[in-house]
Amino acid sequence: MSRIGKAPITIPAGVTITVSKENVVTVKGPKGELTQNVDRDITIEQEDGVLQVSRASEQKKHKALHGLYRSLINNMVIGVTEGYKLQQELVGVGYRATNQGNTLDLVLGYSHHFIFQLPVEVKVTTSSEKGQTPKIILESIDKQLIGQVAAKIRSLRAPEPYKGKGIKFVGEVLRRKAGKSASKK
Repeated sequence: MSRIGKAPITIPAGVTITVSKENVVTVKGPKGELTQNVDRDITIEQEDGVLQVSRASEQKKHKALHGLYRSLINNMVIGVTEGYKLQQELVGVGYRATNQGNTLDLVLGYSHHFIFQLPVEVKVTTSSEKGQTPKIILESIDKQLIGQVAAKIRSLRAPEPYKGKGIKFVGEVLRRKAGKSASKK
């Protein structure tokens, strides 16, 4: 049995989970509401503040979906209670980030600005303190959406391995390469 799939999901106070007849799971909490379609072969039982996900058979497809849907539902519960927060930093001379509401304006060393319109579910803030690299802080209740937005922003100027310039996550360790002068010995 899947170790991830058989782990129970504890439902915190203030969170309600409803499962419709079409296997649509809706999670409501203090921060918002999320929905997820679940495969019809996966059954979801809720009792005494604990949610249990089980599968119909031992087929390879059912085993794969078992752990997947358990993780997705658990991420929804965490999202509506605590939310998710990602921080990215801009490393490079002259790199800047500003925001007006949900519109992000990035200066990344090109001849033009990048204007990036974020979804309404994602809240963005930027900070640029003297002596620090500019930071982009993304907050949302949807883990998949915030990860996708962060990956799209990073793809505008991915960090390069020689000087480390680009957009990277805070705390990310980049694998650096020695330049061509290091090979002439």
